[in-house]
Amino acid sequence: MDDDSRVARRTVGDAEARRANRRWWDGDADAYQAEHGAFLGEVDFVWCPEGLREADVRLLGELAGRRVLELGAGAAAAARWLATQGARPVALDLSAGMLRHAALAADRTGVRVPLVQADALALPFADAAFDVVCTAFGAVPFVADSAAVMREVARVLRPGGRWVFSVTHPMRWIFLDDPGEHGLTAVHSYFDRSPYVEQDEHGVATYVEQHRTLGDRIRELVGAGFRLVDLVEPEWPEGHEGIWGQWSPLRGRLFPGTAIFVTEKPEA
Repeated sequence: MDDDSRVARRTVGDAEARRANRRWWDGDADAYQAEHGAFLGEVDFVWCPEGLREADVRLLGELAGRRVLELGAGAAAAARWLATQGARPVALDLSAGMLRHAALAADRTGVRVPLVQADALALPFADAAFDVVCTAFGAVPFVADSAAVMREVARVLRPGGRWVFSVTHPMRWIFLDDPGEHGLTAVHSYFDRSPYVEQDEHGVATYVEQHRTLGDRIRELVGAGFRLVDLVEPEWPEGHEGIWGQWSPLRGRLFPGTAIFVTEKPEA
């Protein structure tokens, strides 16, 4: 924003973050799909702005017949792709605006999956209901208590199931949110967990995104009972000249923009 008073780094609770981000994504859904929909596809699973696809990396493991929950599904392109692989997916998102795009895309493609509007902190599913839970940049960065999200995922995931999620790489929080040369200068402490907050003229949050270090994420996962299988840091591919927010060829060739945590819930 042009007015520095509209951007803050301050503590935000889950209730305020939930209200802000639900309204943000409801209001931004059309613009987001117009800008990024072609890159994400309508029946495809793209993990990150670097363009890494589940069809190529298979981080989720075997899919045929598996019950899969996609958190923060947005327009649910990934869930629809999962359905084409023989999985039984459910797409969940907090935003009615994004789920409206999911329903429209189902009409266009003919690939339909169950759509659920709910909060990742209170998943409306029974214990051990899913074989796989996944999200590409959904849910995890947008709640104050992300450790509670890990515990909820562990609850709905069967023993032996897999939980895989991508987020902005924590080291990106050191830099300005700029895809150009200004975004190459470190300005923030990596250890400052204060969330990034956009707010209105009354100081009410309109968008909230949370920062955790790599160590924080691992402690959250271990605390919820998960075993870390892999941490994927996608490299910027040759020939990819697209810009997505702070992601760009300039920055992507120097340091990672995405972290993908691949985890499993141990067998009982």
